[in-house]
Amino acid sequence: MNLGAPGLASETWEAKTYMPRQIPKESNELEKLSHYDAAGQARMVDVSAKQATKRIATASAFIELSAAVLTALPSNPKGNPLEVARFAGIQAAKRTSELIPMCHPLPLTHVDVEADIVSGGVQIRATASTTGQTGVEMEALTAASIAALTVYDMTKALDKSIVIRNIQLEQKSGGKSGDYKRK
Repeated sequence: MNLGAPGLASETWEAKTYMPRQIPKESNELEKLSHYDAAGQARMVDVSAKQATKRIATASAFIELSAAVLTALPSNPKGNPLEVARFAGIQAAKRTSELIPMCHPLPLTHVDVEADIVSGGVQIRATASTTGQTGVEMEALTAASIAALTVYDMTKALDKSIVIRNIQLEQKSGGKSGDYKRK
């Protein structure tokens, strides 16, 4: 299938069908994937029996920008992209359960988003915390993702080749699974 437009370099895309990985019912893997019931159907996890603990998660994202875009950041006619990205990330963290179907709505006690100019682009770091029965990894990842998309939105007029990469969990603490820190 050719998805190219007149006057643009066209690329040929191959249509692929992706099937979810089948997990044998006798496997312990199904027990690890708490968003699936015994029949393999997606479900929201019941966390009512879990102990409420302080939970914190930090995620990051990187927006690769050209030197010209980095130089133009302070004079962006839409406003300061990094400050708008911070606000967008905070707002997104608070709305994670509206975006990701199996996420629980959480009473977040704090969200912080940092957007820093670094060599080659902008580094986003988002931290979310709560005292509750389930973790805040998805809130931190959502905040980092939306902050990165906001930087893209506010700079795309200058360069269409911007790349968002390395959206990832950096660390988390609290809960039954314990602490995690990316190496």
